[in-house]
Amino acid sequence: MSLIPDDVIEQVRDAADIVGIVGEHVELKRAGADWRGPCPFHGGTHRNFAVIPKKGMFYCFVCHEAGDVFTFMMKRLGMDYPTAVREIARRVGITIPDRQAQQGPDPREPLFSAVAAAHEWFVRQLREGEAGAGARRYLETRALDLEAAGVLGLGFAPPGRAFLDAMAALGLEPPLLAEAGLVVRRDDGSLVPRFRGRLLFPIHDLRGRVVAFGGRVIGEGEPKYLNSPDTPVFHKGQLLYNLHAARHAMRKAERAVLVEGYFDVLAATRAGVEEVVAPLGTGLTPDQAVLLERYTPHVVLLYDSDEAGLRATFRAGDELLRHGLRVSVATLPEGEDPDTLVRARGARGLEEVLRQAVDVFERKIQILERKGLFASLPGRRRALDRLLPTIRAARDPITRELYLSRTAEAAQVRKEVLEREAGVTEKGEEGRGKGASVMQPLPASPFPLPVNAEKALLMLLLSGDPWRARVLEAVDAEDIEHPVYRAVFEAEVDNAPERLDETAARAFERLRGEGLEGRAPDVVFTRAVDWIEARRLEREIDKLDREIPLASAAEQPQLLAEKRRVFDALRVKYPRFKIASRRRSAPGT
Repeated sequence: MSLIPDDVIEQVRDAADIVGIVGEHVELKRAGADWRGPCPFHGGTHRNFAVIPKKGMFYCFVCHEAGDVFTFMMKRLGMDYPTAVREIARRVGITIPDRQAQQGPDPREPLFSAVAAAHEWFVRQLREGEAGAGARRYLETRALDLEAAGVLGLGFAPPGRAFLDAMAALGLEPPLLAEAGLVVRRDDGSLVPRFRGRLLFPIHDLRGRVVAFGGRVIGEGEPKYLNSPDTPVFHKGQLLYNLHAARHAMRKAERAVLVEGYFDVLAATRAGVEEVVAPLGTGLTPDQAVLLERYTPHVVLLYDSDEAGLRATFRAGDELLRHGLRVSVATLPEGEDPDTLVRARGARGLEEVLRQAVDVFERKIQILERKGLFASLPGRRRALDRLLPTIRAARDPITRELYLSRTAEAAQVRKEVLEREAGVTEKGEEGRGKGASVMQPLPASPFPLPVNAEKALLMLLLSGDPWRARVLEAVDAEDIEHPVYRAVFEAEVDNAPERLDETAARAFERLRGEGLEGRAPDVVFTRAVDWIEARRLEREIDKLDREIPLASAAEQPQLLAEKRRVFDALRVKYPRFKIASRRRSAPGT
């Protein structure tokens, strides 16, 4: 067979006139922004069949058939997927280049079919199942009726074994369900549904196929939200919730609105903001930033305004800046999230919040000013420590220049000093400031560390007690500088490996399987902790190096004395480490 490139499929879908194509088979009449007609699938005579151009989809409120323009051609005319794409491409004048592939069906097709069958069953349980009554009542508290839930494809996974029995009746074997992430094998070897007693949100790939689910527990239970695991058809760090529907609106609006959760997406779309997406239970990943970059030049972050929400906002902002996007922050009223805001103030309230969005860097400065950090020397130093990572993250040179100028103004520091401190190369890549240093181990030990100290400590942490307890006593998450290793460390501390994105999950599995390769754990632990402690002292010296030029003449002697103390401690306590630096020397030399 030949494969059609995803970007071409997307181009065909964008160019297709779904109203015109469906209108060849259904007598449609306009109803507001949508079109209505009798359903061609169940033979109805009332106008219960809707075509929704803004979403590029159709939906029947009686038989619940739904899909995009390709799905309509497949269901109505009996075409397979590639034939439907080629037929619509012919109509809109797009030439499809052939990409030859191995003969035979896609080996992942059974997984797509299993997830699709599960989705249809979950939707029925929410709509009419006795066990779904609690979920239906819960949706009412969120201002969602069954008609809206049907359009959104929401479902319900009841407790117990009903799901397993239903899938067995369809001929879907347990190994396939396990590979699709729909069942979990217990320690005793028995299988149970992954989702039990949960309201389910379908997660689509860019072709509009359901590939996974996010589940919100109904009633008591933990965790509150549970996502499908990574599978051959789903990688949570490489998709965004609602992107399959929002990307058209993102292009038209020339912006994306990024929110934190599923209900936030649903509230925004129902308020008329179509260009809204959300990560899938993790912080924004580089792959998700690349997806946004493909569809829009501008992202508005609409996260909660509490401390956790602000941390997530600025982490996401730095990731987006690294991909050259323009980033703004919309500030929600205290105690509100997008869902509660829309329910309380409607679409007008949400639009007003979005209209008042400010640049992510300006928002950071506003918060630092409100905390009074620019009013003192130590405060300015702390403020700069928080601003510099965002300056370094800005890939666009004009944006970076504006950020440097704004920081110089706010912190009353010369711009050239900030440029040196930021350590950004002429090509705009993040470098190391002149005050930074690189620590290198002397190869004097017969027990070399496995790659580096952070990796060694994670291996010990994952090996279980007593080493797990010793690592947690000696090391904090802030000591782990590598982002992936820090994510693994934090997830292990919280016993929550399921929240890892794909990259961190692979590292987690590799670390668990690799082991110490015969090295004595006590020696590895001692050397790794020594490394971490030495690096802490290194960072303290770097911090003092940055503070000394900013200090007054009266303050500098005290800071120089402190640098001498730390320098001597590093040299005496950790003689096995050498410090390579462009300007490192003992104070006063």
